[in-house]
Amino acid sequence: MENEMKKWLVSLRNDFHRHPELSMEETRTTGRICEVLKNYDVEISTFDDMTGVVGIVCGKKTEGRGRTLALRADIDALPVQEYGDRKYRSVVDGVMHACGHDANTVIMLGVVRKIHESGLIEKINGTVKFIFQPAEEKLAGAKAMIAKGVLENPHVDWIVAGHMDPNLPVGTVGVFSHIGHASSDPFELVITGRGTHGASPQKGINPISAGGYFITALETILSRCINPADSAVISIGTFHAGNAGNVIPDHAVLKGSIRTHDESVRKKLLAAVEDLVKGVDTIFGTTSKLEVKPGAPLGVNDRGVCKFLHDASVSVLSEEKVRTLPFHMGSEDFYYFTEIIPGAIMRLGCADMESGIIAPLHSPRFDIHGDVLQIGTDIFFKAVENFFDVR
Repeated sequence: MENEMKKWLVSLRNDFHRHPELSMEETRTTGRICEVLKNYDVEISTFDDMTGVVGIVCGKKTEGRGRTLALRADIDALPVQEYGDRKYRSVVDGVMHACGHDANTVIMLGVVRKIHESGLIEKINGTVKFIFQPAEEKLAGAKAMIAKGVLENPHVDWIVAGHMDPNLPVGTVGVFSHIGHASSDPFELVITGRGTHGASPQKGINPISAGGYFITALETILSRCINPADSAVISIGTFHAGNAGNVIPDHAVLKGSIRTHDESVRKKLLAAVEDLVKGVDTIFGTTSKLEVKPGAPLGVNDRGVCKFLHDASVSVLSEEKVRTLPFHMGSEDFYYFTEIIPGAIMRLGCADMESGIIAPLHSPRFDIHGDVLQIGTDIFFKAVENFFDVR
């Protein structure tokens, strides 16, 4: 039975991997999840105006409302062209599950199946809610699902999630103790100068020079404003200006992000960037517009839920295979859920040196070792048992 389950998990993951879909476009993925849920008598809810699925499993021993545990999986892929010649390689040009959301999804479907086939449903006094969330990569899906009321009817008491981690070997997992991920604030800076011929720069105002100065000066903000003991990152990802080598353009557009693990540091950095923009305009005579869009919130995991996931993981693996993780500079929109209710996310080791499965997240060569699917399923199934105190 265990071998059959493992084959099923791998086959299902390969199917999702071959057919990745971008954020808020996960139509096939949503339909496929629904197909699986229907096989196991799950109450299904979908949405008219967005992708994603909620599945509800109500315990047969439930008296009144009972308690509710939510298990969340993200379902979207990335705009990445996959490399390699794997049999389950993406068939969608330029789109790939390079972050392992296909595996996250399959693990939670594995928990659904295991609850059904184990008879656990007969012993549960309460509800298990499965949230298959779109658009994590755009940091938009969790907020959208919360707005749809996924944490209510019934009200969710705790929420948990798992994510692939290629920094950990398969057979090990990582659990946070409290802070897990950085906040992320994407920003766009539009610098307006005055275009002119490249041979007469004195007749114009060069927004490229202003943008270059801005990028160089950003590096000093962290050293000037932030305690070295605090973690923070400011990154510029795009810089677009002009179309010809002999023309100074009117505009330059820069996009980047600000990340930190402390709300006071976050506010200080945002203020410092705004001040820098004003200074650049004063020096170069440009007119700039800075737009900061609130991104993912600070990654606060509930300490009690972290301990809960740690205990479930130790039960399935062993104490030495469960690691306490430092915080990541990456961001997660899962934390929109934990702003409202207690919750925690954990990391599942998916790397295997012998098989060459070592590529980082978001790499066009990213892959997972298939054993992580069964391990993840077993851990979250054990979490369900523990939550409802079923032995």
